[in-house]
Amino acid sequence: MAQEPTITARAEDDKIRCDACPVMCYIRPGLTGACDRYANRDGELIRVDPHIVLDRTLAQGGKVVPFDRGGDWDGRLVAGGESFVTAVGSGTTYPDYKPAPFIVSAEVNGVDMVTVVTEGIFSYAGAKVKIDTDRFIGPEQAAVRVDGEAVGHVTTSEYGSQMLSLGGVHHLTGGSKKEGRVTCDALLELCNGKAVEFAIDGGAKLVVQAGKPPIVNGAEEARMRVGCGSATIGMFAKQWHGKVDEVVVVDDHITGVLSEHQAGKLLGIRDTGIRMKGRRSTPGRYFQVAEPGLGWGGTNISDPLSILGAFDAKLAWPGLRLLLVSTTGEHYGYYVLDENLVPVETEVPADLYPSVERIRENCEPALSSVLFMAGAGGSLRAGVTENPVRLTRSVKDSITRVTCGGAPVYVWPGGGITFMVDVTRVPEHGFGYVPTPALVAPIEFTLPLAAYEALGGHMDHVRPAASVIEREAVREMAPFSDIPWPLSTRSQG
Repeated sequence: MAQEPTITARAEDDKIRCDACPVMCYIRPGLTGACDRYANRDGELIRVDPHIVLDRTLAQGGKVVPFDRGGDWDGRLVAGGESFVTAVGSGTTYPDYKPAPFIVSAEVNGVDMVTVVTEGIFSYAGAKVKIDTDRFIGPEQAAVRVDGEAVGHVTTSEYGSQMLSLGGVHHLTGGSKKEGRVTCDALLELCNGKAVEFAIDGGAKLVVQAGKPPIVNGAEEARMRVGCGSATIGMFAKQWHGKVDEVVVVDDHITGVLSEHQAGKLLGIRDTGIRMKGRRSTPGRYFQVAEPGLGWGGTNISDPLSILGAFDAKLAWPGLRLLLVSTTGEHYGYYVLDENLVPVETEVPADLYPSVERIRENCEPALSSVLFMAGAGGSLRAGVTENPVRLTRSVKDSITRVTCGGAPVYVWPGGGITFMVDVTRVPEHGFGYVPTPALVAPIEFTLPLAAYEALGGHMDHVRPAASVIEREAVREMAPFSDIPWPLSTRSQG
């Protein structure tokens, strides 16, 4: 049978001591420990939250539903390969010489499989956050703060998105007690799908919630950019041909100019004599036309003409038609050169509106994405096998599949088992904490039973999946319809 946290000491007032994590709480009757995960019920140490089992026979195609504390088992048997025992609510292996709380077997397509189930205690853990916006949120390496405490930093931006690196052992345990507590609280809320407010040194205030649009300085983002200025020129040059003489797509990274761009050259666009500020890269591509900010194309400008110099009188002509537009289509303006070759803003012609709308249409909805990232250390792996390195090799050889609450993970190459998971694919409230401080996350290892025996697994603790129902407060849920079934072969969904 799986090993539960044990009662290691008892005081005269009926306190019991929990050994589920290094804090080793003394818990009074009727109360929970510091983690809110274990409680003293009439002198017995119990797990407060129900243990989650995904069942494919429930609401096919439905979403994973939230669970209630103390939800009762409804009496149905857990059926072989149609059910997957997740680690959510399973308990931990601490102290780590113990086998994992659950090592369960099931037959899948005629193959005996085993899943090793445990909630890991992760000090080396954090979150990578992708924020779909071209707005400036802060300088790279700037501290990201919650309640004044540094919980991470701004990292390198990606195409159309700003990126944050949050948590990690430095912030959880390497600073003050308050920094560790605030970091742990923020990560827990973020990974459990709650909104968290951040302030960035020298930058913006953000509200981030996984799967929801980011809020930058109080304004909710609607869309991410279609591409950089150069890419936008390439995509829409044909739609502008014949309707306008020059187009400038304003972007913080690469501002595009139609007449100079290769796309314009191939279409026979005439030289316009336009002069751009900033640093010219290749023809039609300009860097650093303005500072980063919350204005046009993620720059700090509100007047797009401020990035233009005087037109070359040898090439420009009165009546030249000029469209200025941002990479999201949020900002745009139409100008005609007067007799002095000065741009004068004019109403946008009806035949140009569709191209601006097409830019908007091609901008995907802005979302905040949160990936929990952690490393499964040697101690956690000892709950799987007495020779932990064999588990690592089995994962790298694609014999063992790693999941987090049943959700697929990406395992980084190189040493160890360092994984990332989209928190929106993990069952609701799948993450917990211990006040060391550290995060608690579900992790499951699934492999053929013969392979488990070969890597030195705890074979005397393997039991049928159906036996999980013997526990109190087991809760069956429908899996997400758009992720692979954890017990399926790799070629199946």
